[in-house]
Parts: sequence; structure tokens; C-alpha cells
Amino acid sequence: MTAYSRPKLSTADFADGLAGGDRAVLAQAITLVESHRPGDRAQADKLLAAVLHATGKSHRIGITGVPGVGKSTTIDQLGLNLVAAGHKVAVLAVDPTSTRTGGSILGDKTRMSRLAQSAAAFIRPSPTSGTLGGVARKTRETLALCEAAGFDVVIVETVGVGQSETTVADMVDVFVVLLLAGGGDDLQGIKKGIIELADIIAINKADGDNIARATAAASEYSNALHILTPTDAVWQPRVLTISGRDNGGLDTLWATIADHRRCMTDTGEFGARRQRQAVGWMRELLKERLLALAVATPQLAQRRAELELAVEAGRISAPQAVEALLAAMGLAATTQTAL
Repeated sequence: MTAYSRPKLSTADFADGLAGGDRAVLAQAITLVESHRPGDRAQADKLLAAVLHATGKSHRIGITGVPGVGKSTTIDQLGLNLVAAGHKVAVLAVDPTSTRTGGSILGDKTRMSRLAQSAAAFIRPSPTSGTLGGVARKTRETLALCEAAGFDVVIVETVGVGQSETTVADMVDVFVVLLLAGGGDDLQGIKKGIIELADIIAINKADGDNIARATAAASEYSNALHILTPTDAVWQPRVLTISGRDNGGLDTLWATIADHRRCMTDTGEFGARRQRQAVGWMRELLKERLLALAVATPQLAQRRAELELAVEAGRISAPQAVEALLAAMGLAATTQTAL
């Protein structure tokens, strides 16, 4: 053991540390669930099962927006407000990963420097590892661990804005989209798919001489929302103006988030959404494990390599290759569509 290595914690040690709100143990637990090692994955599964009873009690908030919209500044200030009000806040800031090097910037912890200093906050920058939707491969597991450690507000900050951002909407209770006034028509195509998923739209940087433009933009988006079908029949998305920099309107934003939860809870949709998300998580894990099986099992790995070469050479189509690999795994051909 080197001077810099940490002793391996048992599953019980992890569970006890999380129950006690130990942030160092939480960080190690997240590293465990992010690991690709078979032994770590097995222990991670046991840990998640051990702390299941302590999860699900937080308010899960997704926040997205185009680069430069002020996500980190807004989350930093909102988090400080919530900590001052007695909440424990965890931020899962997902950074884009290079598809060539595997590296990521991981700069959100620096940009949220004030919140990072709070003992009641935990910020975890994680690389996406190429995952669609700007969400790290193990974000759902990380979210559950944060809940087990006693964080009652968990914010997932996603990368950019795009149609694949629907991934984050399927793991949070409320989805907040930050926009800027005067973005121009060139962004409209990007915005539309996300706006249709938004529970709350916040026009940021409504400060200084930009207040009038932000107010006008909020009015335009409010009008536009009337012609879109809401994500939930019980909630009409709302549009606000805020200033993350000046802490303007963030109390209203939080009140609206709380109002959304009350509305969804009273109608039963809150619990129904959580149930759908749990099943979605299971299906994602099933796909991941099936793919891992095809890669890790020697015979299947060899067959997969042969099929990839055949697809590359144009001898068979990709669907045919998948069906052949499923057959080699002993799965029925209908499995592909069932997943």
C-alpha cells in the first residue's frame, strides 16, 4: 500500500459512512459505482441494495441550458440560498468527455467555489464518458448515494442543450431550462425539443440593462408554451426571469420548484413518475449488462469481433449482426425489440 492509497472499505463501512453523512466516504462510494472493474461493480450493487431504504427522499432537480447561459453561477447561488435555509445540497455537475482521449474539463467545482466551501454541500464533477444526454453513465447511482448520505436536494447540471437531454428529464422530479434573452433564431431548433420537456423556464441574466429584454423574452416564451403539449397534464410550465449573478428571482424559482412538487404530489403524479423512473433505470442497467456480457465473455467477444468485421466489410447489415450475437448469447430474436 502506498502512502497515498486508502484502505478498501467494506460494504458495511460504506453504508455506515453514508448514513453518517461522511462526504469522504460518499466520494469513495461514487468512485466505486463509477468503476468498470467486475469486483467493484459487484460491491457497488450490494451497496446500493444496502442503502435502498435511505434513498428517494430528496428533491431531484435537473438544470440545463446552452453554454454561457450561467448554469454554474445560478446553481452556486441557489445552493447557497438553500444551505442558508437549512438544506443539504448535492450537485452532480456532468462534464463532456473527449471521445478521443477520454479526458474532461471538470471545471464546475471551480466555478461553484463558494458552494464548494460549505459543509452542507457536496459537488461532484463527473465525465459523461460519451453518454448521450449529457448525463454520466452512473448518474442515477450517484444520485441515490447522495440521498443515502442525507442530501435532501440533489441538482443534476447537464451538458448543453440538445434532443438527447431527455435523459436527465427521466431521472429528476423537475426539469429547469435556463435561457438567455435575444438568443437569435439560430438557437430555436435546439431550444424546441428541450422546451417541450421543461417544467420551468428561467430567463437568466435579467440584470442591468438586460432586464427589459429578459422580461420581453419571458413573455414570448409564456405565449409559446400555450401551443405546446405539457409534459404532465397536471402542471402548466411556468416562465420566470432570474439573475444568478445578483441572486435575483432565485427565491421565486425555488418557490416554483416547491409548488411543482406539491402539485405533482397532490395528484399522485410525483409517485407515478418516480416509479416509471425506477423501471427505466432497471432497463438501462439490463442493456448495459448485456453489452458488458458480450464484451467480457471470451467466446462472445470473439463472435462480436467477427461480426464487427463482417459489418465493416459490408457482408452483413448491423441488424443482422445484432441478431446473430443475440443468438450466440442464447437470447430470442425478439429480445432486441423488447429492450
